[in-house]
Amino acid sequence: MCGILGVVANTPVNQVLYDGLQVLQHRGQDAAGIATLEDRTFHLHKGNGLVRDVFRTRNMRALKGNSGIAHVRYPTAGSSVDHNEAQPFYVNSPFGIVLAHNGNLTNTEELRRAMYQQDLRHINTGSDSEVLLNVLAHELQANATGFKLDPQKIFAAVSGVHRRCKGAYAVVAMIAGYGLLAFRDPNGIRPLVVGSNQHAEGIEYLIASESVALDTLGFEFLRDIAPGEAVFIDLEANFYSQQCAEKPQLNPCIFEYVYFARPDSVMDGISVYATRLFMGEFLGDRIKREWPEHDIDVVIPIPDSSRPSALQLANHLGIPFREGFVKNRYIGRTFIMPGQAMRKKSVRQKLNAISIEFKDKNVLLVDDSIVRGTTSREIVQMARDAGARKVYFASAAPPVKFPNVYGIDMPSRQELIATGRSDEEICNEISADRLFYQDIEDLKAAVHKANPTLKGFDCSCFDGQYITGDITPEYLDAIEAARGSGKANKTPDDDQMELDLAMSVSSM
Repeated sequence: MCGILGVVANTPVNQVLYDGLQVLQHRGQDAAGIATLEDRTFHLHKGNGLVRDVFRTRNMRALKGNSGIAHVRYPTAGSSVDHNEAQPFYVNSPFGIVLAHNGNLTNTEELRRAMYQQDLRHINTGSDSEVLLNVLAHELQANATGFKLDPQKIFAAVSGVHRRCKGAYAVVAMIAGYGLLAFRDPNGIRPLVVGSNQHAEGIEYLIASESVALDTLGFEFLRDIAPGEAVFIDLEANFYSQQCAEKPQLNPCIFEYVYFARPDSVMDGISVYATRLFMGEFLGDRIKREWPEHDIDVVIPIPDSSRPSALQLANHLGIPFREGFVKNRYIGRTFIMPGQAMRKKSVRQKLNAISIEFKDKNVLLVDDSIVRGTTSREIVQMARDAGARKVYFASAAPPVKFPNVYGIDMPSRQELIATGRSDEEICNEISADRLFYQDIEDLKAAVHKANPTLKGFDCSCFDGQYITGDITPEYLDAIEAARGSGKANKTPDDDQMELDLAMSVSSM
C-alpha cells in the first residue's frame, strides 16, 4: 500500500509535496521520493525510510520547480528494501517521464516479456511500477505525432495502458514539457482524489491518494477521479479529463475503510470515520443477537484504527468504553522485524496495558481485523496479565482468508489464521474466551450506508472473489511460492506490506 501526490502550481512545490507525504505517511513507511519539474529538467530525490529521514535541507533546496509528484512506499514482505525500487521512477525515452504508483499489476510478468520482446524496453528492477511506467512510455510514443503530444494523444495512451494492464493502479506522472497526468484503473480499486486552490497568482491543482492531503494543504476538494478516468493538467494549469476505459465500474477496496485510510479522509464519497462507526453498530447488533445475556463489563479498543468501531459498539450495547492500552509512538514498525520471538517482544514494547481498566473485569477487546493472529494472541495475554477475569475479542472486519493481490501484501493462505479454521478454533488459537467477527454483508452495508450510491466493492481478502477476473489458483500458488523463496519482490508489487502487527498498532 502506498501514498501518491501530484501538484501543478505557480510557486515552488517542494514544501507542498514534503508536507503532503507527511500527511500520507501512514500509507507507506519504508521509502519516500519526490520529483519536481523545472522547465524540462527533473529533479529527483528518494530513499529508504520515513519522509523526515529521507529528506534533508540540501535535498529540498535541490527540488526546484512549480510542479511535481511524490510517493511513500511499502515493500513486498519477505524482500529486502532495495533503495532502487523507491519511487518515483524515471524514463527518458521517448519523453522524459517520472511516475509514482499505488496498487499492484497482476499481469506483470506478461508485460515484462512484452517489454523485452516487442516494445524493446529495458526493465531495471523487480517493481511492477517500473513496468507500468514503460507501458505508459510505449503508449505515448505510439500515439504521439512525431514527438509532439496533446491532451487527446495522452488520453489515447492511457486507453492503451488500460487495455494492456490488469490489476489495481492509481497513478501520477509528470511528462517533461507537458504537465501532470493522473489515472485510475477501470475498477477504481485504489483511491485517487483531486483538489484545487485559487489565489491571486492563479489556480493550483493537487492530486492525492486521500482527501486528508487536500484538507491539510489548503486545497478545496473537487472530486474523486473516476475509475478508468485520466486527468491531465498542463504546466499553465489548464485542466483536462476524459474517460479512457471501455467498461469502467467502481469497486473500491473495502479494506481501505477497515484499516488503511485515515479516519478524516473521504474517498469515493465515503467518510472513513463514518464507516468505522457503522461497523461498530453492525458488530454490536451481532453480539446482541448471538449473546443477549452477555456479561461484558467494558469495551476496550486496540489502538488506533479500531477506536471508532469500538466506541460505537460500546454505545450500541450500553457498555462503558475505556482506553485500556497506551501506545509508544516512538517504537519502529514491528512487522519488519524478523522472527516470531522478536515480534512478540515488539508488541510488549509498543503497547502497555492500563491495569485498572482490566483488573477483575470481563473485557471486550475490539480490533480492526485479525490476520495471522500472533498479535491478537499476545494482546489477549496482556489483558489477562493486567488482571482481566475474562477476555472477549471482536473484529470489525470478517475473517481474512485469502491473499490480497491488488496492493496489500497479506500473508499466504497457510499463514492466515482464518484459513481452514472455524471461529471457535480461531478463538482457541488467540486464547480468547469468546470471539466475534463482523459479517461480510454487514461490512458491505456499513460502507454502503455511508454512500448509498456505491454498488460494488473489492472484498477479495474476505470472500476470495477477485473482481479483475484473472486470478487463478495457479497465480496464488506462484505468489506464495515467491514469498517462500524470498523473491516476493518479483510478483506481486513493491507497494505491498506485511500486516501482522501493523493491523493492530499502526499510527493513523
